[in-house]
Amino acid sequence: MTEGSVTGGQIRRLNWGCGAEGEPGWINSDQKEGPGVDISCDIREGLPLQTDSIDYAVSIHALPEIPYPELVPALTELHRVLKPGGVLRLALPDLDRAIDAYRRGDDSYFLVPDDEVRSLGGKLIVQVTWYGYSRSLFTRDFTAELLGKAGFRQVDQVDYRTTKSPFPGITELDNREGESLFIEGTK
Repeated sequence: MTEGSVTGGQIRRLNWGCGAEGEPGWINSDQKEGPGVDISCDIREGLPLQTDSIDYAVSIHALPEIPYPELVPALTELHRVLKPGGVLRLALPDLDRAIDAYRRGDDSYFLVPDDEVRSLGGKLIVQVTWYGYSRSLFTRDFTAELLGKAGFRQVDQVDYRTTKSPFPGITELDNREGESLFIEGTK
């Protein structure tokens, strides 16, 4: 299947919150500058992209660094840059999954090494706050609610490396399968 733009022409795809290095073939955006980072800015101050200019956007574990009161404005900004019919794919730490692992006593779920924290409760807390970097926590229903408030007309729960969008390339950046929830919002 060939990936085509919703509105025809060349696909424009945004990797928001790309980290220190960007991915080839993407418009890479992060707060920090780095190799392959095309746009270095804080989304809360707006993205220097035209309205309706991006076919799809992906964000892998970047949204948790935004405080709760600023989540809807950040998602609204991502909505703004998407073309009509464009899709935002989010991969987020899954709070429900972490709590379930904690309740089962499954310390193998947690990525926090024993030399950092030994107790199961400590592993849960350090992982869901990701060593203090995460300022917001996410469940599937809460994320769907946020996307709705930001103007997304359709929200789909999806799995790792699967999409309900017309863009097969939207799953290319998926990682952290074991600890993440995946969700897509369509403009």
